[in-house]
Amino acid sequence: MINSATTVREVAVQVPESTRLFEKLKIDYCCGGKRSLTEACDSAGVGVENVIAMLAVLSRASDNAEDTRDFQELSLTALITHILETHHTFTKSEMDRLTALIDKVCTAHGSNHPELFKVADLFQQLCADLKPHMFKEEQILFPYILRLDEAGSENRPFAPFGTIENPIRMMETEHETVGTILHELRATTSDYNVPTDGCLSYQTLYRGLADFEKDLYQHIHLENNILFPRAIELERAKLS
Repeated sequence: MINSATTVREVAVQVPESTRLFEKLKIDYCCGGKRSLTEACDSAGVGVENVIAMLAVLSRASDNAEDTRDFQELSLTALITHILETHHTFTKSEMDRLTALIDKVCTAHGSNHPELFKVADLFQQLCADLKPHMFKEEQILFPYILRLDEAGSENRPFAPFGTIENPIRMMETEHETVGTILHELRATTSDYNVPTDGCLSYQTLYRGLADFEKDLYQHIHLENNILFPRAIELERAKLS
């Protein structure tokens, strides 16, 4: 049962479609997933009872849907494969594409819209954080979780970082940094609203940044709210 004390993370896991509603209401379900619905709704300026009612409708629709993908039911190996092939691949390709597009739009419109230079700076910061972050996941954290998932019930692979909670804590902190930059980007672009004199490249850029944000929120949600808690639980089970 979803109520005002239910955390945003719990809702996002129970009702995957809720993430789209949270995006619409500007409720952070990634880095802010540990907050209760009451806290999250208060912060977003929306009524918690109205949100609970909307979530109930989504939940019923989810029960009737046949094609809803429940990431909670995937193995950790399958979940990591999805994150890598869907989100890491998309993020890397879009960082290159959007960086070039930002340069182009700044050159054409920067004199009339100086906020574009802040957009360029923020996106550069975002890329500078995401590249080493994904590298650490791909080279250290994810391989360990894969070994953990493949090991027998009594076996735990060697962990050079002590316990998996240590790198996960670092990843979650870095996710919070990414979330902060995304909030600044949205504020700087007035919710990605293209000015009246914006050309097609301007429109393409803002649409691309909005899609990039949406994918990153889903990406972080899968890690913070599903992959990481399950990996911690699995490691603890092997240590007990």
